[in-house]
Amino acid sequence: MIKLEYFNRTDFDQLIEWIKDDELLMNWSGSLFNFPLTEKSLEWYIDDVNDINNSDVFVYKGVDTATGKAIGHISLGSISKKNRSGRISRVLVGGEENRGKGCCKGMVKAVLKIGFDELKLHRISLGVYDFNKAAIVCYQKAGFKIEGISRDVLLFKGEWWSLVEMSILEEEWSINNSEAL
Repeated sequence: MIKLEYFNRTDFDQLIEWIKDDELLMNWSGSLFNFPLTEKSLEWYIDDVNDINNSDVFVYKGVDTATGKAIGHISLGSISKKNRSGRISRVLVGGEENRGKGCCKGMVKAVLKIGFDELKLHRISLGVYDFNKAAIVCYQKAGFKIEGISRDVLLFKGEWWSLVEMSILEEEWSINNSEAL
């Protein structure tokens, strides 16, 4: 089982350790950060976050409940109360030993529960680079639908990356969750 806890300054070193190269950083954050990731560059990232009344972004670490160890990172941002929508971003399962074990799906389901059950959102979206097939499958297993592809949105080392846009609606979340019970 995976639970989410707020990501804070004490988690910086773990995240920095997981992001070992510029390609992984770009895949995780787009052009939000520069390589190498540093504590200083992460400081602004967690300013004014995680306040359910005043924030439009929530940043979490995924924790394996069996071991108590952090296994990943995920955020839910771009919260629009008017449109009851949000966007998942910066999803990372840290460490090779944690991959392929359902950790990504566990973190995504946990953040969807927060988005739909606590924040009462209607729609949650995300974008994933089209070559990240494992992530696309993970998101589909969590109930996301592919909406389309934004072609050639990012140029990295002479290669264009395209972004698969995906979303899930509250009705789909409800159906997906009731089937799991």
